[in-house]
Amino acid sequence: MKERPPLVRMEKVNKWFGSVHALCDVDFEVYEGEVVGLVGDNGAGKSTLIKILAGVYPKDSGKIYWEGREVEINSVSDSRKLGIEAVFQEQALVGCLSVGENVFLGREPLKAVLGMKIVDYPQIWREAQQAVRRLGLDVPVRKEVGFCSGGQQQGVAIARAMYFKSKLLILDEPERALSVAAKRVLQDFVRKLKEENIACIYITHDFHQVFPIADRIVIIDQGRKLLDVPKGSITMEELEEFILQQSLARKEGLLKG
Repeated sequence: MKERPPLVRMEKVNKWFGSVHALCDVDFEVYEGEVVGLVGDNGAGKSTLIKILAGVYPKDSGKIYWEGREVEINSVSDSRKLGIEAVFQEQALVGCLSVGENVFLGREPLKAVLGMKIVDYPQIWREAQQAVRRLGLDVPVRKEVGFCSGGQQQGVAIARAMYFKSKLLILDEPERALSVAAKRVLQDFVRKLKEENIACIYITHDFHQVFPIADRIVIIDQGRKLLDVPKGSITMEELEEFILQQSLARKEGLLKG
């Protein structure tokens, strides 16, 4: 995997929110077709990091390289043009619209009728059906997303990313509020992404969620990267012990302070 340049590389990235140093010289990279588990407590900085990559926040300093060349990501549009799609905790789905309409949300295909451009709904239904079937998702494309289960909604967001040929999919706390069955479906989705050679950053505060499907584990704490290891070089028990020791050290520091 590491014989070629990473798909994306972030070097010495910093982000401040007022006086809060949310990210401190963070280096982060992802290779094509790789699943990276980005782990950390709430407020650790992991969501801030990927929102910079997704174009939601600007970085304050540092560099971002995409397929070996330096790029500037100043908007969600910039990020999508590179091939990055993000599914945040606050899913960018509209409950009153159909599955198909959500797959094409903001990028609806148009056709000319009587000299006017109108939304091509037959194309939406046809191609959205292919997109959800590709994931093995059993949901009618004309069904309102608001009536879909949590797992189905995650699937719709992922189907959208796959349809638009993303090279990197960011999943931010994707198992939140999902049933046990839906979590299994989601993990199957991530495995299918890997089969499609689509890289995935899987953000979670619970490493047990991502450990079974990750190729590499990265831990961020208080805006700093603490650990970056291939999954094969660490056991779940060792990872658990590392996180526990970091937590104890932080509490000790607070008590001394």
